Amino acid sequence: MPRRCPLVIGHRGAPGYRPEHSRSSYDLALAMGVDAVEPDIVVSKDGVLVVRHENEISGTTDVATRPEFADRHTTKSVDGVSLTGWFTEDFTWDELATLRCRERLPELRTVSASFDDRQPVLRLRDVLDLVRDASLEQGREIGVVLEIKHATYMEALGWDLAELIETELRDAGWADGRHPLVIEAFEATILDGLRERGIRGSYIYLIEASGKPYDLVARLGRGAPTYKREISPAGLDALVGRVDGISVDKRLILAPDRWGRTSGPAPLVSEARERGLRIFTWTVRPENAFLIGQFRGHGGKAAFGDYEGEWGVIRDAALDGVFVDHPDLGVAFFGS
Repeated sequence: MPRRCPLVIGHRGAPGYRPEHSRSSYDLALAMGVDAVEPDIVVSKDGVLVVRHENEISGTTDVATRPEFADRHTTKSVDGVSLTGWFTEDFTWDELATLRCRERLPELRTVSASFDDRQPVLRLRDVLDLVRDASLEQGREIGVVLEIKHATYMEALGWDLAELIETELRDAGWADGRHPLVIEAFEATILDGLRERGIRGSYIYLIEASGKPYDLVARLGRGAPTYKREISPAGLDALVGRVDGISVDKRLILAPDRWGRTSGPAPLVSEARERGLRIFTWTVRPENAFLIGQFRGHGGKAAFGDYEGEWGVIRDAALDGVFVDHPDLGVAFFGS
């Protein structure tokens, strides 16, 4: 079966319909025909790679309701930001496995929230096995886009994150190119480490619309380059041969003006392509809350606006991949 371009990637599964990173979220995304799914990984106290968007888990699990874990409530600095809550690195995997997934945006996604507290937290291995089995059952190639979260922070806690990931991927049969694998991170240092270990896949550097990569902040302090500098012509030149591509906040593609009107696709797309770099974007969502001003409609934040108008600009950019929260809409639109 020929692969779509752009690849349609189920962002944390199908979180427009089910709590993110839950088993049903991934099952639904795979059933809706995505080309790949995207698990985010953090680390448990005993070194298990856990599928969560953040290591602070009060917003996506029922941990705050569990009296046996009340003493784990704490405040930490993660990538230079003070956060209060419960953190995966303070729990063993056996403890995390008792928690249940919850919708991160319950007021916006009420249907998804109706599935709260039903499904356990997953490990990376669970998702790798699930995708491999779905590929066999559906008779088509389905990939994994593995996002590594807070790499510098986790390594400061004593974990050799590259070693943990390499071991998991090799044990699961995902390290030698048999299955389509993309590895991405907001910190290029961890991508370097995995490439050096011979993990076969595409290496993609995630780019925020503002701010600085935390691995460079930790190393260089105030002198660290911004993400904006990383995607300047000189910055892109430096990425050639180091990574296979970039994955950027959709605002960097849409290039909205001060009134929220798009002027995209932005020159960044052609600049990356001229250097042989692949380019992805995140995250395309239909709700008004996530659309730029030009494409918002009536009905409040949860209502769908003119998402096809916004997505059309992204489709015209002829990107290599798009991350979607509603896989059925993404497959129908970008696969047409």
